[in-house]
Amino acid sequence: MDALIIENIELFKVPPRWLFLKIVTKGGIIGWGEPVVEGRADTVAACVQELSQHLIGRKADSIEDIWQTLYRGGFYRGGSILMSALAGIDQALWDIKGKSLGVPVHELLGGAVREKMKMYCWIGGDSPDVVIEQAQAKVNEGYKAVKMNATGALEWIDSIKKIKSVAKNIQLLREEFGDNIDIGLDFHGRVHKGMVKPLIDELAPYRPMFIEEPILSENDEALDHIYSYSPIPIAMGERMFSRWDFKNILHKGVVDIIQPDLSHAGGISEVRRIASMAEAYDIALAPHCPLGPISLASALHVDFTCINAFIQESSLGIHYNQGYDLLDYLENPEIFDLKDGYVSLLNAPGLGVEINEDELKIAQKIGHQWRNPIWRNADGSFAEW
Repeated sequence: MDALIIENIELFKVPPRWLFLKIVTKGGIIGWGEPVVEGRADTVAACVQELSQHLIGRKADSIEDIWQTLYRGGFYRGGSILMSALAGIDQALWDIKGKSLGVPVHELLGGAVREKMKMYCWIGGDSPDVVIEQAQAKVNEGYKAVKMNATGALEWIDSIKKIKSVAKNIQLLREEFGDNIDIGLDFHGRVHKGMVKPLIDELAPYRPMFIEEPILSENDEALDHIYSYSPIPIAMGERMFSRWDFKNILHKGVVDIIQPDLSHAGGISEVRRIASMAEAYDIALAPHCPLGPISLASALHVDFTCINAFIQESSLGIHYNQGYDLLDYLENPEIFDLKDGYVSLLNAPGLGVEINEDELKIAQKIGHQWRNPIWRNADGSFAEW
């Protein structure tokens, strides 16, 4: 029907570091997506504009055909920019389809397998002086799980002193909270292969929930050695952008948890497929989400339908969100209310997020030029951030 024909797309680059996409159909149905690469928002916006030639005039409910056309319609495929642009478009199309049928997206994906989803959020982890205070604040908000950076900048092979200092934060948390909170540790790709085993030795006694990105995804062959060594579950995948990127580590069984990002890995359609692949290998799902409310809602709809999803990241209060936070652009922030560490099933049509466009337009005038820091080692050489 003509009401579902895509008539217009609009992009909003807003602080703290987000890009929102609005797709409007002839019938006035609005779908929202969040296509962005942190630090490359303008590049992704340009990609969305290029892809719009395949959108305007198409029926918005042809989600799978549009996905395949956008992915396979160019000779060069994959990568962070294309897959992030495609992710935001895909999110918006699912939002439209759900709204047009009057059902939440998780119903379109086969229906929910759970009534609520366990959540975790960030604490800084950079200083022992504040880690207990920050963790206590999150516990007071109702969280039963947190994540923090495991390390600062590291040399390719660093000192024993630096290795031992890494365990201090989680040691303090265990002494304060015992086993009453789960603690994820993010290596953030900062650690080179030769440092991973010594760090695992220091961290293992404190029973982390997982270690995330122990090595960069381009060095995933190193997981063969790390996986067999580590008693701590290994999480990987925020810098993998399609089922083809995940195929090798899933087949080899060298991770325990995959973390595709709903705004980077092709959106709801592709992450749902990746999750099903992981289920076949008995691997858990914990979508990466340090971004905004549309990305989080998209992740939750996938979580609600995937039996192997066990926890969901939220950016609420994360250190990147200075001045603007997860709920600031929403008319209905209560959908992400936390109760006993869980967010309840989202039951409104589509993604369930109601965006405050007035706030969005004001914030768009401010915009952002967010870039990740450039770190240097003591000798002046580049250090992974």
